[in-house]
Amino acid sequence: MAQQVSAKEPTAEQIAEHRLYEQMGVSDSEYDLICSFMGRKPNYTEIGVFSVMWSEHCAYKNSKPLLRRFPTSGPRVLMGPGEGAGIVDIGDNQAVVFKIESHNHPSAVEPFQGAATGVGGIIRDIFSMGARPVAILNSLRFGKLESDRVKYLFEHVVSGIAGYGNCIGIPTVGGEVVFDESYEGNPLVNAMCVGVIDHDKIQRGVAKGVGNPVFYVGPPTGRDGIHGATFASVELTEESEANRTAVQVGDPFMEKLVMESCLELIDSGIVLGIQDMGAAGLTCSSAEMASKAGNGLELYLDQVPQREEGMTPYEMMLSESQERMLFVVEPKDEAQAREIFERWGVICAKVGKVTDDGRLKLFHHGEVVGDMPVTALVDECPVYNKPSSEPAYFAEQAKVDTTRYAEVTDLGGALKKVLGSPSLASKAWVYNQYDYMVRTSTAVRPGSDAAVVTVDGTRKALAMTTDCNGRYVYLDPETGGKIAVSEAARNIVCSGAEPLAITDNLNFGSPEKPEIFWQMERAVDGMAEACRELNAPVIGGNVSLYNENAKGAIYPTPVVGMVGLIHDVDHITTQDFKAEGDLVYLLGETFAELGGSEFQSVIHGVSEGRPPALDLAKEKRLLSGVLTGIQSGFICSAHDVSEGGLAAALAESCISGQVGASIELQSELRNDMTLFSESQSRIIVSVTPGNESNLEQLLKEAGVPFAAIGRVGGSELHISINGASAVQEPVEALKAVWEDAIPCRMK
Repeated sequence: MAQQVSAKEPTAEQIAEHRLYEQMGVSDSEYDLICSFMGRKPNYTEIGVFSVMWSEHCAYKNSKPLLRRFPTSGPRVLMGPGEGAGIVDIGDNQAVVFKIESHNHPSAVEPFQGAATGVGGIIRDIFSMGARPVAILNSLRFGKLESDRVKYLFEHVVSGIAGYGNCIGIPTVGGEVVFDESYEGNPLVNAMCVGVIDHDKIQRGVAKGVGNPVFYVGPPTGRDGIHGATFASVELTEESEANRTAVQVGDPFMEKLVMESCLELIDSGIVLGIQDMGAAGLTCSSAEMASKAGNGLELYLDQVPQREEGMTPYEMMLSESQERMLFVVEPKDEAQAREIFERWGVICAKVGKVTDDGRLKLFHHGEVVGDMPVTALVDECPVYNKPSSEPAYFAEQAKVDTTRYAEVTDLGGALKKVLGSPSLASKAWVYNQYDYMVRTSTAVRPGSDAAVVTVDGTRKALAMTTDCNGRYVYLDPETGGKIAVSEAARNIVCSGAEPLAITDNLNFGSPEKPEIFWQMERAVDGMAEACRELNAPVIGGNVSLYNENAKGAIYPTPVVGMVGLIHDVDHITTQDFKAEGDLVYLLGETFAELGGSEFQSVIHGVSEGRPPALDLAKEKRLLSGVLTGIQSGFICSAHDVSEGGLAAALAESCISGQVGASIELQSELRNDMTLFSESQSRIIVSVTPGNESNLEQLLKEAGVPFAAIGRVGGSELHISINGASAVQEPVEALKAVWEDAIPCRMK
């Protein structure tokens, strides 16, 4: 029988009598279930351990039924969901490892450390698989920049990301930043990391071999981050601002040492299992490693390195102090493992051993202070099928006529307003704080459709992106989910890469609300359908729920992180127009679709109606045709037409290429819809004169609609529609608006 460890902590009887477990996020029915698994009432440490293991952040108890709808396998998938990160084969005994995770709530109350430790955690997920991290991306959402609080959050989140990534020496190469009042008070901070690994170095978080020692690696454990997993599994409140102890403190210099020493340990070939102490710290890593091996684990908490005096078992087990790992080796390899970490100046302490009894046992001061069945902790958390109901707004939005607005005639002025929207504008203020060239493998810097990193020793490269339009998902979750996957794939293909797989970060409001759960269901269905059609399985990710503010839930924002393979570096393609005289083509069709568009928001001040329709069969043909055109050498530049429509896409290609273009469009639509509709499955490409017939033949065979719309050259973007001039703006003037839109260039 486990004993109580501290007179200051409530007894098992007091926990039950006063229902203190509710403060840890455990419901009455869950507490009763825990008691049945234990055969008694749990003590304070044990209920703490169960509470974090059964939190949404660790157990996915509200989202697991939905996650099962995703396709997770494919001919290239070497490891899908369930480990620290997913792994996809890229040939030649090499693989790419990647994952995305959220640090939303911590970043709302402590933006610098919240963002920084989000980066640190996702990096550990990658190198715990045995991979060398090669790139970091992020996906950020904030309220409107008119708010001083939003400016503060924005600046400090970016600073936290930069501070951690720059110090550890991994390039931050891409991402997205969106501003919308939906995210007021509850920013989204999603961090993605990509690594490269040889097949024979792949690791798993398993506690193998009964009697084998378990080692703790990294800095001492403190009281920071206690109940961080629980904190991430409830709504933010006014009290959350004071709950800074749930936010960890990061040390990127220590993480660098831990990473290099762990990679050397893995290279030695002696590791049987290794896992990051991420959410729920020592609790989650020990319980999950034992569960995956079908074993038990004993932990001797007196041996856990501690940086504060008098830490209790509860505090040690639930602390989320950063830069810590757990690994298992055979006894004969102990000395070799210790020598590696001693040489790197990293603490390496034996804190436990693998057992055969299927239990997680905790010892402290010579007493058993915790004794729990591993399967109950990891595998027996109740899974809830939450009630779902269509929100009233969904039917109402179907009735909105998004063509009813008076036609905008000052199209040049409208283009400047769209380009000046902070969500569309240049993010140079953000990415110039990142060291995106460290390691010298960055082939395409931030600012194009996707970032590209070369693979050392080969002619291959990896393209990577993060994408989601929360407005689309709100207005129609299923279509918005399809678009999130499809736009990511478009960005990958426009960079010359074959899409491989996705990792997702499902950011939603409270699943306790049937209308929110309906959004989740529909969005996941749309994403899953797109993944199947585009052959892009889901290999891992994260669910972040309870993202709410005083006005209600955030826009449903299922962020998609995608990685693609560029088979030869000669195929690397960017969005910028390349040379005077190149011919410009628009691939795909334009319809009167303004619902959820940037134009609708900026010019008319609303986000309403239905988002653009998406035909996945058309999308697939477009992606295949463009990728073949790039690989055949016909295409000089490629740029996805997305937020801001055709006008914004043309302006971006001109601005990034520092050259003008003369565009002649034929359209039956109103001029403002022709330029600013956000119809899907469209890409702008440019070709050198002489290659146009090759491209056109290819597109005809692929079944992709296209139109030759103009030529690169001059210093202005001149767009005429049906023979009449519609836009004539100097590229430098458009660039000035685009570059000066974010007022966060703060003193």
